[in-house]
Amino acid sequence: MKTGITRGIATWKFQDNYVERYMDNAAYTAAHPDDTLVVAGPPRTPDSGGAQSIESKLLAIGHLQTVQFTQQKPTQPVMAIGSGRTFFVSGKAQGQCTLGRLFVNGRNLLRVLYHNARSADLDVSLMDDRPARKKEEIFYVNLDSELYLIPFGLGTLFRDKVHDVVGGFYAELSMITSWAIGFNAGQNMIMEQVTIVFDRLLPFFEDSVTRKEYKITEKTLDTIMGFTDSTITDAQAKTGNIGASTTK
Repeated sequence: MKTGITRGIATWKFQDNYVERYMDNAAYTAAHPDDTLVVAGPPRTPDSGGAQSIESKLLAIGHLQTVQFTQQKPTQPVMAIGSGRTFFVSGKAQGQCTLGRLFVNGRNLLRVLYHNARSADLDVSLMDDRPARKKEEIFYVNLDSELYLIPFGLGTLFRDKVHDVVGGFYAELSMITSWAIGFNAGQNMIMEQVTIVFDRLLPFFEDSVTRKEYKITEKTLDTIMGFTDSTITDAQAKTGNIGASTTK
C-alpha cells in the first residue's frame, strides 16, 4: 500500500500518510551539513555574472564546526481605547550570526572573512591600527583596526545528496562585533568564534556548479522508488492518494 500526504484535515490519516510532503525519499532530498557551504564575499549580494565572476568574489570558509543565523523582528503589541482586540506594529528585522571554526595553520577566521578586502589588494599594514604586520600575512587580529570598519558579506548554500539546490541566503553588510578564542589543558582542539551582525538576509543561489558530472540524479532514484509525477493534483490531495508524487 502506497502512503499518501495529509494536506488538510479531510486527508488526515496519521497511520498511513505523511504530513505536507512525501518523505520516503527524505534520505537524499534533505539538507545536511555535509552538503552546505559558507562563503565570504562583498558586502552586497554579488551578481552571478558567470562562474568565473562569482568564483573571484567569493571564498569558501573551511573548518567550520558551528554556524547559526538568527533574525529578530521587534514587534510591539498595541491596544486602543474602545476595543478589546490587540494589534501589532513592527520594526525592521535585525540579524545576527555566530561562527565557530577550528583554529588551524593558515588564514584565521578574522582573515578569511575579509576576502573582499584582500581581493581588492588592500594593504592592511599601512593602516594606523593594523590587523597584521604585513600585507600578505595570513593571521589577522585587533578588532580596533580600520579594516573592521569595512563591511563584508556572508553567503550560505544548501544542497541535498543528489546535488539539487535546497536553499541559500546572503547576509549583507556584515560586521564583526566580537571575536573569542579559548583553550584548556587536555582538550582536543582550539576553536575561534566570532559574532556578526548584518543588515538583511537575501535569497542567494549560484549557477556555477552543475550536475552534469554526477551520473545519478534525483529523477533516477525517484524512478527506482516508483515515483512518476512531479506535481500533486487537487484530486490527489482530496483523496490522499499521492504515493506517486515527488513534491517536496
